[in-house]
Amino acid sequence: MQLFERLAGTGVRPTRQRMLVLETLAAEPHDLEVSPRDVADVRDADLVVLLGHGFQPQLEDAVGDGDNVVRLLDTPRLEVHSNNDPHVWLDPVRYAKVVDRIGQALGKQSAADNLEKRLMDLDSEFRAGLADCERNEIVTSHEAFAYLAERYGLEQVAITGLSPEAEPEPGKLQDVVNLVRARGVTTIYFETLVSPRIAETVARETGAKTAVLNPIEGLTEEQAASGEDYFSLMRMNLAALRAGLGCS
Repeated sequence: MQLFERLAGTGVRPTRQRMLVLETLAAEPHDLEVSPRDVADVRDADLVVLLGHGFQPQLEDAVGDGDNVVRLLDTPRLEVHSNNDPHVWLDPVRYAKVVDRIGQALGKQSAADNLEKRLMDLDSEFRAGLADCERNEIVTSHEAFAYLAERYGLEQVAITGLSPEAEPEPGKLQDVVNLVRARGVTTIYFETLVSPRIAETVARETGAKTAVLNPIEGLTEEQAASGEDYFSLMRMNLAALRAGLGCS
């Protein structure tokens, strides 16, 4: 939602054009619970922007299918994966298309163009930073990084599925342990808003280390207080990938 807030920015006034952001610091956005007051607010809104495709089911049920609803995962030419993986923002090129869609909805095309340029610059940083690496496997606790992996020629090996709190399927944990040993993977990635327990288990079994790879589904209170944003967190992700993959 940070880029949405930047795009809305100076055009938001304290009348019916106020902006309501339904997210909570240090909480998993998958688990967003919508209160009766939230339902009334979103149904009365001039514009509702959400991801769609079941990412936040309670919110989607509340808003319905009105003309004022923009479902970002339905953005043309976004090429959402068949499993409805919502994490398109981890690919700056796809995210630029989302930003353009939001800019059109808000009538803020100039602001959208500026953010799209920053996203293309970020894409260039990732391409350069991941161009020469010893390994290409990213072993993650949560299947959130398929778009990022696809964009930059990496292979995501996820211990669990799209739900960050799911348990591994039977045998999956041992399969990942075997792969880590066979391919010489040195780093198991976990994320900030859920328990690192599963990643730590694989690391302990294989002698690998753990590191944070952030799906940027929300900010911790510390990140918000220190002024972190999408761009700074993505650059932290790039640094973590370069270290874990042995990039030069």
